[in-house]
Amino acid sequence: MKYLKDPDAIYKASFEMIAKEIDLSRFPNNLSNLVIRVVHSMALPEIADHIVWQGDVAKATEDSLDSGKNIIVDSNMVAAGIMSDKLSEKCKIYCFIKDKRLPDLANSLQTTRSAAAVELWKPYLAGAIIIIGNAPTALFHLLDMLKDPECPRPSVIYGFPVGFIGATEAKEELCNSSYGIPFVSLKGRWGGSPIASAAINAMLLGEKQ
Repeated sequence: MKYLKDPDAIYKASFEMIAKEIDLSRFPNNLSNLVIRVVHSMALPEIADHIVWQGDVAKATEDSLDSGKNIIVDSNMVAAGIMSDKLSEKCKIYCFIKDKRLPDLANSLQTTRSAAAVELWKPYLAGAIIIIGNAPTALFHLLDMLKDPECPRPSVIYGFPVGFIGATEAKEELCNSSYGIPFVSLKGRWGGSPIASAAINAMLLGEKQ
């Protein structure tokens, strides 16, 4: 059986096919690669129509990376999907979902462990890149924290929680109350760690797609 075996050729053919099947004209040029990689991660061209953003996501991400700011993720699956070899030594990826303090903290806050973990982000939050690819409650809790003007501000939010309960609403809240922070998200129930990591990887690769 004949089939394409070269990985670079497979990626190239896939991205060319995606670019033909979706309308990139409504996106800034510096978001095109992100859109293509998000679509590629799901093999669903139609999700491009549901991608939303505010501000200059690419520039905010680039500035944060160049400054060696933190990357904070809500799940280990998101962390595992990030091309960490493309990061400078100054950039650290933080995930607190396995932190031993979480059971008690979640109980005291009467919320999920994913949301409680966001409380532990505060010392690392200033100028950070936030990538949420799992729990809607994590995004809800982050937005609740940002209501406090004393809360440190991240540089950019990648909001891709997934699920039947809360995902749509959390992303709607992000669109309505991002506090001027650049963000990119995907409306509706769609989301997940493959999409979230694909989005940041597009930024890490830049033009080297």
